[in-house]
Amino acid sequence: MIHSVYVDTDVIFDVLTKREPYYNGSAKLFSLIENGKLTAYVSPLSFANMHYILRKISSSAKSKSTLKKIFSLVKISPFTEDVLAKALDCDFKDFEDAIQNFSAINCKAKCIITRNLRDFTKSALPSFSPEEFLISQL
Repeated sequence: MIHSVYVDTDVIFDVLTKREPYYNGSAKLFSLIENGKLTAYVSPLSFANMHYILRKISSSAKSKSTLKKIFSLVKISPFTEDVLAKALDCDFKDFEDAIQNFSAINCKAKCIITRNLRDFTKSALPSFSPEEFLISQL
């Protein structure tokens, strides 16, 4: 089993909002994280983005309460000068994805788990959807 993974923001949103048809795979992934069978890294930028959206559909207090639960389950990847410099210098289409990619590399994750696989085609790390990742671990 891969023990250290980087989780893209969209996968976390799928769990928090029970977004179908993606919820089941993402929830199973987070079950592995919660049970200590998988170490998950997340960018601090993901928390800012999630709070921004969650507070619009509930309240700031509810958003923070929800994010505290996620925070208790994951490790935060360092957002360093090196990560930012590499993200600024690469040819990823989306700057946020570039930051997440180099954050994943920086924290030595073995893969990136995302629903948007095409966003990480230029990554040096393999990327999997939650469902693909779970199947690969059987």
